[in-house]
Amino acid sequence: MNRKRNVFIGLITCALLITTVFFVFNQGKSNEQVVKEYFGFLNDRNYKQMYQMLDQKTVYTPTQKYFVKKHKEIYDVIDAKNIQIKVLNEKDNIIKYQISMDTIAGKIKYKNKIGIKDEKIQFNKELIFDEFSDKNKIKVTTIQPFRGYILDRNGKYLAKQGNGYSVGLVRGKLNGENDYSKIAEYLETDIETIQNKMNASWINDDSFVPIKNISEQRKDKLIQHGILKIGGVKINSISSRIYPYDKITSHLVGYVQNVNSKDLKKHKNEGYTSSSVIGKSGIEAAYERQLRGEVGARIDIVDENNNIVKTVAEREAKDGKDIRLTIDIDLQQSLYNEYQNDKSASVALNPKTGEVLALVSTPSYSSNDFVLGLSTDKWNELNNDVNQPLMSCYKQTYTPGSTMKPITAAIGLETKTIDPNKDLRAKDKWQKDSSWGNYYVTTLHAPSPNNLKNAITYSDNVYFARSALNIGKENLFNYYKNLKIGEKIPFELALNKSQYINKNQKVSDQLIADSGYGQGQILMNPLQLASIYSAFVNNGSIYQPHIVQGQTKTWIKNVFSKETTKIIKEDLINAIADENGTGHSIYHDSVTLAGKTGTAEIKQNQSDTTGTELGWFTVMTTDSQQSILMTTVVEDVKNRGGSGYVVEHTKKPLDLYLSK
Repeated sequence: MNRKRNVFIGLITCALLITTVFFVFNQGKSNEQVVKEYFGFLNDRNYKQMYQMLDQKTVYTPTQKYFVKKHKEIYDVIDAKNIQIKVLNEKDNIIKYQISMDTIAGKIKYKNKIGIKDEKIQFNKELIFDEFSDKNKIKVTTIQPFRGYILDRNGKYLAKQGNGYSVGLVRGKLNGENDYSKIAEYLETDIETIQNKMNASWINDDSFVPIKNISEQRKDKLIQHGILKIGGVKINSISSRIYPYDKITSHLVGYVQNVNSKDLKKHKNEGYTSSSVIGKSGIEAAYERQLRGEVGARIDIVDENNNIVKTVAEREAKDGKDIRLTIDIDLQQSLYNEYQNDKSASVALNPKTGEVLALVSTPSYSSNDFVLGLSTDKWNELNNDVNQPLMSCYKQTYTPGSTMKPITAAIGLETKTIDPNKDLRAKDKWQKDSSWGNYYVTTLHAPSPNNLKNAITYSDNVYFARSALNIGKENLFNYYKNLKIGEKIPFELALNKSQYINKNQKVSDQLIADSGYGQGQILMNPLQLASIYSAFVNNGSIYQPHIVQGQTKTWIKNVFSKETTKIIKEDLINAIADENGTGHSIYHDSVTLAGKTGTAEIKQNQSDTTGTELGWFTVMTTDSQQSILMTTVVEDVKNRGGSGYVVEHTKKPLDLYLSK
């Protein structure tokens, strides 16, 4: 009996479960759920799926192709996102709702209604957009902001808006295409380029069709050579980004150009149009967002005659911000003038703040040429130039040579492996032992007594090779790491990482010895080397180098002790004050200078006599109100005075700065 009752209860439970499941699965979607699902697809730009939700019996239902096309024309263009639906009420299968969305012109919000039948959307054209009809369309107007200026520390303009010129053609006044060859020659372009521009659909006989932008200097030459004597040629004034110091600041400030297809794809929905400009290099690129500002936009519904029916949303443009640099353009110009015919990099900074006062790369190129458009010949000329004017030398790394010796000395003092007063006894050449075979470290200057002060003053290679071995790999490499050698340099512009050893390199005693005097596999970026030297006048701390004002902060704190930096600073002062010191020719009576020269050999092996030389010089003030530290590296100084060449060319820029 009990068994039968249990079975009966089980059957009832099973029946109830089946009934419940059947009931749940046949509930269907509510009208509100259908509406939210439909607009969810809109938020995802899944227009085909939206179309699948339409009631095909709706009288005005368009084709899927029309549906998708119209939605793309509107929602893709206005960059609709974050679409939110709030159902207000429902009556007789009509849902009243409020829709809001973020767009290129700000937030749009309006009320509408939608019919639902059997979980299908009953289509009407206002569902595409409020007040939409076949006769109306959506028009988006972008309002470009005014681009911010770039200024030096004293407010002098390094980049601003100015006047350029556009050479163009008026089709109705041309002699057909008969003069295209002559015009192409004047403008350093080709006939095909002119033909493509003149075949645009918008052109009528009175239209001015711009062919090429040019500078005022170029305009004057073209007029002088008779370009305006050709029928249909016209020159109009245009607003253009200009760089008053041109080649002097090109690697630093960079340039802007008209956006290309890659730019438009990368910056989709950021308000860039085919007529926009974008920073391509230097500060112009690094601070593109701040300089450009915020694009304004207006969304209008217009009729078939382009008359505004309704303004749906509008957002004002916000002009870009000016960027004020720490650069002193007078110092920048003086350094450029000294080295403009060399392959060189120069850095000047305030060691007490990390502010970069000058950042120069030579040879250089014209920023203004890039803004206005380079001819193919000019572009090829720049790219094929063996001196590589397009390469920013201050970004590169170089063998530091003897400029590494004070750093080796500081590490030795910190690890107590160098006794500054100990005489190591002078040697013109030296090797650890016979295991080095024919390899010797040689020096041009073997001073006596062979102590730290004289080794720095006269730049003794052997002293620092021997000292490096005494310091040892572990101590040496640990301090290189403490100095951030091998790490990314925190700076507004990208710089190549310095290094103290090649990847996966086996470390030998010979390599350690060579590293002690700046050879081996050490490569240093000029800005990082300058920053490390600043520790010698900052009691062992290093400020982070920066080129935009207002960024002063400590980068490496107390990497060396006060006692160590005092000894190194005094020895660097002696390298200039001593009549036989390597930097003596820049000695000043009125200000105490500290500095170090360096000549790095670039050759295949020790017996190679065909290799070239890099010339380095770092100099800094120690007691002046005008705190400055300057580092320059020049390529190919062999037979041109070595590092002495750099010392001589540093005098004028340094004097200029100290005289302010």
